[in-house]
Amino acid sequence: MTNYHGQIHLSLAGFYDVLTDDGKMKRTRARGNFRKKGLTPLVGDFVEFSADADQDGYLLKIDARKNSLVRPPVANVDQAILVTAVKLPDFSTNLLDRQLVALEDDGIEPIIYFSKIDLLTPVEYENLAEVVVGYRNAGYQVVLPEKSFDEPSLKELREILNEGLSVVMGQTGAGKSTLLNHLNETLNLATGEVSQALSRGKHTTRQVSLVAMGQGWVADTPGFSTFEVFKMKARDLTKYFREINQYSSQCRFRGCVHLNEPNCAVKEAVENGEIMQSRYNNYKLFYDLIEDRRPVYNKHDKKH
Repeated sequence: MTNYHGQIHLSLAGFYDVLTDDGKMKRTRARGNFRKKGLTPLVGDFVEFSADADQDGYLLKIDARKNSLVRPPVANVDQAILVTAVKLPDFSTNLLDRQLVALEDDGIEPIIYFSKIDLLTPVEYENLAEVVVGYRNAGYQVVLPEKSFDEPSLKELREILNEGLSVVMGQTGAGKSTLLNHLNETLNLATGEVSQALSRGKHTTRQVSLVAMGQGWVADTPGFSTFEVFKMKARDLTKYFREINQYSSQCRFRGCVHLNEPNCAVKEAVENGEIMQSRYNNYKLFYDLIEDRRPVYNKHDKKH
């Protein structure tokens, strides 16, 4: 038996295909001690395994993960394309900001991609463009197509996906599978139309694996995590809003949480239009909900 090191690229029915450090693909299985320890290997995991030349190998060890997701079940993610529909379902800054905070917490770089652009009127598109400026000023990379799946936006995304391990995420019905199919026509992922009555997509999930995208890798199964509960303390939330964290160093009081404190640089930046009002409103909402340890999707917003 020879020992190897590599990264899991496919998980299927208890088998794990591992791309070794020297570029070979080996099929492996997990020994029973993984189940006893409550460990489940994930696509994206870096692992050690032993194998003979012509036989399946056995996983020996999973390296420490820098992060992991539940939907899609992928580990060691570098960046996430947040497919954000502008309609059907309607665009929600609350949902987008929840996703951004959660990804920041996991050390995953978010890239915002707006889908279903063709459903907007010219005036609605101009209004969205102003929102895009706000998120770009906050420090996020945003891809805003002029038309749905136009070549310039797809080219921009392919350049982004050209390195690291990426996932495509977003609300059900936002067009994640359709986007992946446009980025790589060989995927041929199943797509589901959104039920207009329920604003809910049909289940179109499939097995997770990694496929090459230039020099990078992307999970071929899109996912959506609800991010209902944040793990950080309320007073640490400021670190996960990039523009708020940037202005917080100018606040008069150390440890300012930008709610009731006087001489708060963040509140001043909001008043001056340097921070989007919607971002600050969501910050306050999330702060209160974390303090009360209620689900983040709760719409109740206490007054300060």
